[in-house]
Amino acid sequence: MANVVITGTQWGDEGKGKIVDMLAPGIAAVVRFQGGNNAGHTVIVGGKKYILKLIPSGILHEGKICLIGNGVVVDPAALCEEMDAVRAQGVPVTPERLKLSRKAHLIMPYHKLLDKAREASKAEAKIGTTGRGIGPCYEDKVARIGVRACDLADLPLLRRKVEAALIEKNALFSGLYGLAPMTAASVMESIALVAARLAPHLADVSSELAAVEAAGGSIMFEGAQGVHLDIDHGTYPCVTSSNTVAGNASAGCGIAPSRLTRIIGIVKAYTTRVGSGPFPTELFDYTGKYLQEKGAEFGTVTGRKRRCGWIDMVVVRESVRLCGVTEIALTKLDVLSGLKEIKICTAYEYRGGRIYYPPQAELGMGDASPVYESMPGWNENIEKVSSWEALPEAARNYILRLEELSGMRVGLISVGPDREQTIVR
Repeated sequence: MANVVITGTQWGDEGKGKIVDMLAPGIAAVVRFQGGNNAGHTVIVGGKKYILKLIPSGILHEGKICLIGNGVVVDPAALCEEMDAVRAQGVPVTPERLKLSRKAHLIMPYHKLLDKAREASKAEAKIGTTGRGIGPCYEDKVARIGVRACDLADLPLLRRKVEAALIEKNALFSGLYGLAPMTAASVMESIALVAARLAPHLADVSSELAAVEAAGGSIMFEGAQGVHLDIDHGTYPCVTSSNTVAGNASAGCGIAPSRLTRIIGIVKAYTTRVGSGPFPTELFDYTGKYLQEKGAEFGTVTGRKRRCGWIDMVVVRESVRLCGVTEIALTKLDVLSGLKEIKICTAYEYRGGRIYYPPQAELGMGDASPVYESMPGWNENIEKVSSWEALPEAARNYILRLEELSGMRVGLISVGPDREQTIVR
């Protein structure tokens, strides 16, 4: 099995965790390459639910090496909590199984406080941040004043970094947001509790991946969020703080781009979005509520309701192009069962013309109106269908039309939340 990148083609929540989990038996290592604990993956195995935020989904498979790359920003306390939760469900999480890049930047308490203070001050201009400090941590990384995982093994250095960072942060807290300043002592007290626990997991992730390849093993690169939340290519400014495109797997864990050979784009059979930002195919009627309720569209991390709408192939087509997708995994097809009519957005009406790609102007997608074509739906319950031929004809036709519009073959079809509810074409 070639090295494979798993990337979301919409605004996240496409079901990446399930696909990673399903493909994991054929690979040796799973590595997360961007984002933080603001995004999560729900994996259901034998009816048992696992919620993973930072730990790669491969942890549920015995013998797999799971790595958190340098492109990820890590809340050390949140990572320890997640490790404890996974262990409580009977899954071993040892330093041999879970490795954290020494180069990964750490989310500090002042990052989270700053994130929440900023969002609270924006009134109508909120972007929907989760308040987990992701953006401020990436800011410090770019400003070259960040705390990295390797600093957990050098607490005097870490304290000096915290003291330097708090000069600016406290000026913002007290001068702009009316908050009490934060002390280096309080920050260090919280970090000291987890530093000893995480130190054994620190590793050179790039070298670990090289060793896996040298031994003949395959690697899976697990992304978070979706392409249209990418800091450069998404619906700016309502985006995340990292590059979510497949190419960032190379920079986010330290491997050559030529080693990324199979790119699987995860496409939900309809479209969802959490938080603020333009969403051309969003539905505010009965159908939107139907998709939300039947699809259990609540954020894995936040619990927020996801906005729902028809599938937007303008968005998917752009993701295929940006990421070099080699095949599509279609998820939640079963949620569409029971709808008499299913619509597909094939283009946008935009400022007097018709376009087939997302507009580049800031929030330009908010001025885009979807151009739909309709297809007949199906009533059959497909949750136990295990082959392409057994799918209702209308469902097969829907998938074939998505292939035509995306220019890409649908190789995997999810018809339910469990690992086993997947059709491999």
